[in-house]
Amino acid sequence: MVWVLLLVIAAIVLGIVGAVVHGLFYLLVIGVVVFVAAMALAAARFRRTGRRPVR
Repeated sequence: MVWVLLLVIAAIVLGIVGAVVHGLFYLLVIGVVVFVAAMALAAARFRRTGRRPVR
C-alpha cells in the first residue's frame, strides 16, 4: 500500500507543476497517467485481498 501512496503523491506533485509552470503541460498529463495507474493498482490489491468465505 505504500507504493500506492507514493504514486498518488507523485501524481499530485506532477499535476501541480504541470498546471503552474508554463510550457510543462506534459507533466500534468504524466501526473494523470500515474494517478490512474495508482488507482488501478489499489483496486487490484483490494480485489485480491478480499474476504474469503468461512467454512
